[in-house]
Amino acid sequence: MSERLILVARVGGAVGVRGEVRLSTFTEDPLSVAAYRDLRREDGSPGLTITTARVAKGGAVVRAKEVTTRDQAEALRGLQLYVPRDLLPPPDEDEFYAADMVGLRVETQAGELLGLVKSVQDFGAGDLVEVQPTYGASWWLPFTREAVPEVSLAEGRLICVPPVEADEDDA
Repeated sequence: MSERLILVARVGGAVGVRGEVRLSTFTEDPLSVAAYRDLRREDGSPGLTITTARVAKGGAVVRAKEVTTRDQAEALRGLQLYVPRDLLPPPDEDEFYAADMVGLRVETQAGELLGLVKSVQDFGAGDLVEVQPTYGASWWLPFTREAVPEVSLAEGRLICVPPVEADEDDA
């Protein structure tokens, strides 16, 4: 099985004329991406090797061994950068890495299987769990304590309170 990679940053473009790179970071501390040093591309190939970093609005500005000019930095715009999952620190109690939830069974409190976690996304208003049922289109569940009262990575499942569908008479 190949190594699981976790998205930690995305290249936003160049800063200045000497090849510094702006990163939008997806880590609690923007400078923690520098501690990983060797960031990879989605396919696992080398991405950037960070040599220095400083905090910037929305992330970090870094120097990387592979980038020495503004043009090189601009050419990387949009590049997503990953680290192996086993390098991440363990989450605190009642915290989860979104990537660890992908593939979990989604069940009701009564044990009825509703599907599997397809993804966990944040579109700006909080985390949403995308549930892929056995048949049909996926649907979204807010990742709140009310909608998802229990997550058990050890058991490979999360318990949810599915949203109530509105009756046509209610419309």
